[in-house]
Amino acid sequence: MTQIALFSDIHANLPALEAFFADVEARQPDFMYCLGDLVGYNIWPNEVIDEIRKRNIPTIAGNYDFGIGRESDDCGCAYKTEEEKANGAVSIAFTNKIIKPAQRRYLRTLPAHIRVEFQLNNDKLNLLLVHGSPRKINEYLFEDRDEKSLLRIMKEADADIMCFGHTHKPYHRILHSSEGDQPHFRHAINIGSVGKPKDADNRGGYVMLTIDEQSSVLNKDSIEVEFIRFAYDVEKVARAVEASELPNAYAENLRKGC
Repeated sequence: MTQIALFSDIHANLPALEAFFADVEARQPDFMYCLGDLVGYNIWPNEVIDEIRKRNIPTIAGNYDFGIGRESDDCGCAYKTEEEKANGAVSIAFTNKIIKPAQRRYLRTLPAHIRVEFQLNNDKLNLLLVHGSPRKINEYLFEDRDEKSLLRIMKEADADIMCFGHTHKPYHRILHSSEGDQPHFRHAINIGSVGKPKDADNRGGYVMLTIDEQSSVLNKDSIEVEFIRFAYDVEKVARAVEASELPNAYAENLRKGC
């Protein structure tokens, strides 16, 4: 049996990341991967990067990491209102101002995707880790994505299990297609957010993926996906945001999980 911890979208929230490590390290997974967006929207981008680096956790770039790594004023984010857009401009300017040179260089070197091929039995099982989608770092794959579209994305990327973040809203969808005379089940898994959840639950979240010698694309129930939530001192973080140059709206978002 192999257990893989997957986490994403810390967004410079150091207390949430520390609580995540306390939770996940007690579970002792075999492998751990980070799906990006280490920075933005909060006051600890350097400290978050340092915690990831000192543990040598394989990490891919999120859209925010990509922008900050290149000293850009565009994080590739989609904002619904002019107010959100204005707040976003404050956030990326603030992050660009406080990020240190070594940490910026690290963000710039992060890969776009990680692909892991498992061969625990006679069946090959391809795990693909992306931030937004295989096609674009900032593409949003929401839970209501048309099944044919999501299936096409996974087929083109040769992904049996595709894990991603970016929307901060966790879900697991099993997609069925027939390939030749055999069924083929693919798993699309949004792993949620450690530091900026948006599903009305202000606790941090991550995924534990379990595969074993019985796991196969032929059996939709042979892959276990556990969504784990953990508490941290949200109020402490919200007050830190309010004491900074960042918009107070980000503090309320943390309190409400939105």
